[in-house]
Amino acid sequence: MTTMHTSPRRSPRAGRRALIALFASAGVVLTPVAAQASAGGSAPPVAAPVAPVVAPNVAAQVAVDTALAQQGKPYVWAGAGPNSYDCSGLTQYAFAAAGVSLPHSSRMQSTMGTPVARADLQPGDLVFFYDPVGHVGIYIGNGQMVHAPTSGDVVKIANVDQMWGYHSARRLV
Repeated sequence: MTTMHTSPRRSPRAGRRALIALFASAGVVLTPVAAQASAGGSAPPVAAPVAPVVAPNVAAQVAVDTALAQQGKPYVWAGAGPNSYDCSGLTQYAFAAAGVSLPHSSRMQSTMGTPVARADLQPGDLVFFYDPVGHVGIYIGNGQMVHAPTSGDVVKIANVDQMWGYHSARRLV
């Protein structure tokens, strides 16, 4: 008599989900290759900061960490997470994690908190672009911000000085 040992088989998809969950619990952010390829454009990608971002207080740190964890997710107009974002939806989502309520409008967000001079930016400050304001990102230090740029792109890090039309900055926490 032959005894056949059977064990439950996992689908490759279940294994992939388990691996992603393991990476996520370790704080590793994975950017899908398809998302990187679809970003297109002629601008070179901006690398993630080498050193960890250290914000001046807990609320700003939570907002920064939450926004950075969204890297690679697609820009979708009116998107407010958790699977896709527009620029103000990303900032709204990140600050909600820190207990700060924001409207889903970059122009309205630009009136909140206190003004910050460009030379005094700290991680967690909101940075605004265009006149009238039409874009927002979260400053993360070293001249960089995390933002949801435009349709067809993904949440990513960019150099504030390479963005056209800097307008102002505000500190919420």
